[in-house]
Amino acid sequence: MGKALRICIAILGTIAGAASAAQAPCTDANASCTEMLALPGAKGGVVVYRSYPLDKAEPAITRALIVVHGLGRDADSYYASALAGGLTAHALGDTIIVAPHFKSAEASCKDSLDAGELGWHCQPRNDTWRTGGEAVDGGVTSFDAIDELLRKLNDRKVFPNLKSIVVSGHSAGGQFVERYVMANTVHDSLAVKPTYVVMNPSSYAYLDDLRPTASTFAANIEAQAPGFHEAPPKREHADFARFHDAESCTGFDRWPYGLKDRNGYAAKVSDEQLKKNIVERPVTFLAGEYDILPLHGFDGSCAAMAQGSTRLSRAFAFARYIDDKYGAKHAVHAIDGCGHSGRCMLGAGQSLKVLFP
Repeated sequence: MGKALRICIAILGTIAGAASAAQAPCTDANASCTEMLALPGAKGGVVVYRSYPLDKAEPAITRALIVVHGLGRDADSYYASALAGGLTAHALGDTIIVAPHFKSAEASCKDSLDAGELGWHCQPRNDTWRTGGEAVDGGVTSFDAIDELLRKLNDRKVFPNLKSIVVSGHSAGGQFVERYVMANTVHDSLAVKPTYVVMNPSSYAYLDDLRPTASTFAANIEAQAPGFHEAPPKREHADFARFHDAESCTGFDRWPYGLKDRNGYAAKVSDEQLKKNIVERPVTFLAGEYDILPLHGFDGSCAAMAQGSTRLSRAFAFARYIDDKYGAKHAVHAIDGCGHSGRCMLGAGQSLKVLFP
């Protein structure tokens, strides 16, 4: 954790200490601000960082922000960044911030699991936590964890005045949220339905075999690593075409890049329901205006490159695709001054309006 962020967290701790014990948010990005989220039917649970307990009545809470970490599984850092954003937004007193921790003890991941904590498959598999894959012990998926978290936040005995929930994720967490939007089966049953914020993912789950063309990027933002090119005048409509290299890039339309051969949680949901969900549910796409370099776990596979050459271009292409081809009405914003940084994306003024509505 960087020095600036540690200073910010220290300030948060001072503010929290000045409040009464019953109202003070937990602002330490360590084990003291965690609890185990038990998952029904599972052999264990998921550790979550949270600014208020999930089972203690908090009538002052009117908002909830869930933040899903990136590929590095550094939930503590994302929790700290979300707290800093909440401080800037003057929202710590009435917002519960929750950051689930999807750990993996496999292969190169080598996370240390707490007693009773579930582990997830490590990269580069396509059935990991970021795609709604099953836990190593099976029986439950990472998407089930967010389902349970949403149900807890909707418990009126604990949060009687909750009015809004935002489910957000950055980088691999952005991949998680984009797929969770289309797959989750609890959204419509909740009294307080979430909105979804997808930030800087490396890829998206497309709904068919259409992919962006050169004119798609001309119609939005042209950003080709390693340099940044100014966008030409916007066209009224973007062009998409059937993917031209399907023979050699055989995985371009397979989960998680497309809907074929789905596994985990998403396998239970029909193609038509997945399409309906991603179109009708409220989603905002946020992309760092300088997220144009192939760094920080950038997906350079042919399936991902079929969606655009940079994270920035992929975000605008997918947003136009889902709107133009399926009639969605999702907002997409380039966040000024941000590259591939969760800290920047969670703290930018443009982002705060969406994350803390």
